[in-house]
Amino acid sequence: MDIFFVPVFFFLLTLILYIFSLTYTNKNYHEKKSKLPPGSMGWPYVGETLQLYSRDPNLFLSTRQKRYGEIFKTHILGCPCIMLASPDAARFVLVAQSHLFKPTYPKSKENLIGPSALFFHQGEYHMRLRKLVQGSLYPETIRKLVGDIEALTLSALNSWVDHGRVINTYNEMKKLSFEVGILALFGHLEPHYKEELKMNYMIVDKGYNSFPTNLPGTRYRNAIKARKKLSEILNTITRERKEKKLLEKNLLSCLLNSKDDKGEILSEDQIGDNIIGVLFAAQDTTASAMTWILKYLHDNPKLLEVVKAEQKVIYGSNGNGKSHLTWHRTRNMPFTHKVILESLRMASIISFTFREAVTDVEYKGYLIPKGWKVMPLFTNIHHNPEFFADPQKFHPSRFEDAPKPNTFMPFGSGVHACPGNELAKLEMLILVHHLTSHFRYEVVGSQSGIQYGPFPVPLHGLPARFFKQQWTNQP
Repeated sequence: MDIFFVPVFFFLLTLILYIFSLTYTNKNYHEKKSKLPPGSMGWPYVGETLQLYSRDPNLFLSTRQKRYGEIFKTHILGCPCIMLASPDAARFVLVAQSHLFKPTYPKSKENLIGPSALFFHQGEYHMRLRKLVQGSLYPETIRKLVGDIEALTLSALNSWVDHGRVINTYNEMKKLSFEVGILALFGHLEPHYKEELKMNYMIVDKGYNSFPTNLPGTRYRNAIKARKKLSEILNTITRERKEKKLLEKNLLSCLLNSKDDKGEILSEDQIGDNIIGVLFAAQDTTASAMTWILKYLHDNPKLLEVVKAEQKVIYGSNGNGKSHLTWHRTRNMPFTHKVILESLRMASIISFTFREAVTDVEYKGYLIPKGWKVMPLFTNIHHNPEFFADPQKFHPSRFEDAPKPNTFMPFGSGVHACPGNELAKLEMLILVHHLTSHFRYEVVGSQSGIQYGPFPVPLHGLPARFFKQQWTNQP
């Protein structure tokens, strides 16, 4: 009897413990579920992806914020997501508790840029690379590039003037920002290398946002092949620079001369991935911002006249354009600088950023589960009337006073904020100076609408005609 009783006892005990465990686990699951922010997960598998991309994404996000509040959940691009539309929440994820959230990108994007690029990482490797990139883009460094950027800008503007030819402004801005990016990365690069890089980079760029199908003839497959060619070209340039031992202050030189605590240098793949990564981060966003600046100035002719008046003073101090623009004079364009800041706020080129929770995180009573994507919504913050009065109005003078902390993040925030923001703003200032000093432009066709690919751009890339004009410094 005792022999029979013992296994039965243990069986019953095990069964009771198992049932208790299931009950506890189920209860714990529902407790977690109940702590999730409000929102909708949409349809099975697709979530709310179709709703996001079948209309203006910003409209989708602002509608959800009005319905659910500043913290809400959704399911897009195959991932459960927590959306954060408050400055405090953005700071929590990007600055205060950034170690709890890692940067995350689709594998297809990582393949095209390169797995060693700094914005795929966090920790020591990321900090080391970020210091190198920032060091090559500090104001003390880029101030030496003013003359070269000015020459590239004038060359671009003159090429747009062609007997009334209509150009796609955004596409032309991409060409200009690519040239400036190459200058900052390499210094003066041999023309044949520049052409090879441009040709293959354009193929990669076209495939970056295509459907990631690695089949012959697809954009993605062509982009993968072009990316391999880019590596070969970059490795050749890197080896030549090593042999020449050039003492230049550009990103490639900084990467070549870097050693870690153990005295180890960066590999060719690490150098190449970070060169491509910085170029990708700089080109489309800067080009989009410069296109929006032209759109907003065109739509606000009175403000354009104020900018022209400010630039006319600079033009006159340069001997009516006989002298080159200097770093000091780019620091003396206060209203133009406000126009740039307001353009960045209005357009919000970087609408949001992706992070992934590395563990369960609690914020303001809500659970952010491990593995879920977390998206600070910069556009929602930039267009919140609580922080920017009448947010849909283009009003540069609002930047006479500094915005409240964490309410203006056009270049992101925290350790993963864009390290090239000063170069981008310098490029914009030089463009506006010469555009308003020597040229005029007319927007052609529809003057409203936004297209996404993936960054917001005026409809059809802002078709426009450019004309040459000359000022005299007469009152």
